[in-house]
Amino acid sequence: MNPDQALAGRRILLVEDDFIIADDVAAAFGSAGAEVVGPAATPRKALELIKQTERLDGAMLDINLQGDLVYAVVDALQARGVPVIFASGYDRSAIPERYADIPFCEKPVDRARCAKDLFR
Repeated sequence: MNPDQALAGRRILLVEDDFIIADDVAAAFGSAGAEVVGPAATPRKALELIKQTERLDGAMLDINLQGDLVYAVVDALQARGVPVIFASGYDRSAIPERYADIPFCEKPVDRARCAKDLFR
């Protein structure tokens, strides 16, 4: 399955505090046929969107949102069975062991690779 097929028709939660990056990712995912929910720039906003959105097919999360970590968001998504991928400029070794199995995309985000890893 090519990356655009992987994203087409999917509702993806985007959690990113950098407006330019969020806009670029939302545009790229949208052009591939995904419906982007968000972006959420804080864990609190992400948790609100999770509660308000009936169907989520996946989520791309920056790890550090202006000093707030997204692990509570990951827990909420995993409780609903939603696939998650981290997109971060941080080194993967900074991720707690509990979340080590979550796919990881380095910034700048490669849409094709991230889509493939999210829906593997």
